[in-house]
Amino acid sequence: MAPGRFLKGGHPMTKKQKKMLYRILIAAALFLAAKFAPLPPLLSTLLYFIAYFTVGCDILRKAWKGICNHQVFDENFLMAVATIGAIALAVYERSGDYAEAVAVMLFYQIGELFQSCAVGKSRRSIASLMDIRPDYANIERDGKLEQVDPDEVEVGTVITVQPGEKIPIDGCIVEGASALNTAALTGESLPRDVTPGDEVISGCINMTGVLKVRTTKAFGESTVSKILELMENSSSHKSRSENFISRFARVYTPAVCYGALALAVLPPLFNLISGAPAAWGVWVYRALTFLVISCPCALVISIPLSFFAGLGGASREGILIKGSNYLEALSKTKTVVFDKTGTLTQGVFEVTGVHHSPMEERKLLAYAALAECASSHPISKSLQKACGGELDRSRVTDIEERSGRGVVATVDGHTVAAGNGRLMDELGVKWQECRSVGTIVHMAVDGAYAGHIVISDVIKPGAREAIAALRRAGVRKTVMLTGDMQKVAAKVAEELGVDDFRAELLPGDKVSEVERLLGEKGSGECLAFVGDGINDAPVLSRADIGIAMGAMGSDAAIEAADVVLMDDDPMKIAKGIRISRKCLRIVYENIAFALGIKALCLVLGALGLANMWAAIFADVGVMVLAVLNAIRALRTSKN
Repeated sequence: MAPGRFLKGGHPMTKKQKKMLYRILIAAALFLAAKFAPLPPLLSTLLYFIAYFTVGCDILRKAWKGICNHQVFDENFLMAVATIGAIALAVYERSGDYAEAVAVMLFYQIGELFQSCAVGKSRRSIASLMDIRPDYANIERDGKLEQVDPDEVEVGTVITVQPGEKIPIDGCIVEGASALNTAALTGESLPRDVTPGDEVISGCINMTGVLKVRTTKAFGESTVSKILELMENSSSHKSRSENFISRFARVYTPAVCYGALALAVLPPLFNLISGAPAAWGVWVYRALTFLVISCPCALVISIPLSFFAGLGGASREGILIKGSNYLEALSKTKTVVFDKTGTLTQGVFEVTGVHHSPMEERKLLAYAALAECASSHPISKSLQKACGGELDRSRVTDIEERSGRGVVATVDGHTVAAGNGRLMDELGVKWQECRSVGTIVHMAVDGAYAGHIVISDVIKPGAREAIAALRRAGVRKTVMLTGDMQKVAAKVAEELGVDDFRAELLPGDKVSEVERLLGEKGSGECLAFVGDGINDAPVLSRADIGIAMGAMGSDAAIEAADVVLMDDDPMKIAKGIRISRKCLRIVYENIAFALGIKALCLVLGALGLANMWAAIFADVGVMVLAVLNAIRALRTSKN
């Protein structure tokens, strides 16, 4: 292995890690020479001491600083006392064998280096997100591009993004076409093609063409700033497991120190009182072994690392979890409640059918779009989109909008009426009922019924599969809440396969429904609410876990949520739950393994059945195995 590489994947080591690696290699060489080379005793002792201080000087320095700062009881103190005690014991016994003291420090530092590299690997997964932070924005002045701080760019400014550059601020493309790399934000490997009129979010990398983007948000309010803020604050939200380990370590470390002191002093004193030899050397050695075994490194390091790796693995999949407490809660989710529009459906109205029309479908759509061309209503925009291309507005005259009914206009010399059944009744046109679910636009041309157009919200691709995936992930109940009509909600619920739904709800009603469901869930179970709109913010805050759509979701929803899906894919919810459960499983494995091995070795050490080499395994070996297990949380490909 090259000194600059470590762990799977060949990630480069930091300068600090390289320095530690060189110190370990030098100390190991000196240790082996002192242990096995035929050297004079004095030279062998000198090599032992050089090796010890080469590899352990920073541990001794940290231990001394801890004592000076009245923070005595930590792993550095334990290692320093144990190794210095072993050296003192070798001097007292005049054995000249300092191998155990050097080996304890050497293997401990190997374990620390391994842990540092493992943490670095996990941190890089989240740090890859930090690479999305833009350094500048290009503004054209006097025909030249000038790099400015993104903070200085005002809303509405046109910025230029060249190939290979990050989009610094959210905005809308006004000129140019390109492909965007969104992997850092969404976890999606395929590039996204964009053209003028498309909304783009900061943090994406422009791959091919030059883009001119009109900013729609200030830099501080853009997607990239929000994401970085979420990730930077995630470490402050600790899980119950992490808090337990922190409290455990504060009690455990002084307890074992006093226990080791008692083991070194009380048995010899008892021996003296009973008239037997004190055997100070035996009991001091056992106490030192006890100290080495007791070091809680495996727990203190591996548990936070497991959660950190889980957060990193989720972020690589485009799932931003704001803290390990939310990761832990996500693993207990048994009820998932969905908003409908924009969450399970695309939130964009589209023409989904043309029925009972005697004329060509395209011609009828053109008549409808032209008649509605003066309106900014979503229905009008849907009709215009269905036609494709630009509309020639010179073809339409005498537009008359009839409130609550529709519109009547002259298109190509023909009288065209587009609206609901009341408009048809008003014009004396006999119209036909539609069994399809959605908004029905009835058409009449020159006083004759010309059929009707069905416009409806389209279910997101993969939404039904997402519901099925949640069931496979152990979610017992799925519920859909919507302000839409009962008929529409029932149709969508049936297509998706959700267990229950509630329709025609106001934002306050959604909160009430979630509170009702919270009262019905079992003890130790969590309820997750998934939404995207500003009206979902109160519900997201009320639920045990709030999950927001990050790509199209409102800022208020993202702020209120605990989990953000960067690509709005509902399939990611089940994936997030599986990642969280895998992470918690690893945490519990590490706790059980570390405490079990520690307890066994502590008993054996106190009884004199475990020497310093067994102590090294109990400390460093357990830590390495726990760290190896912890970084499994980074692997999400099979989740």
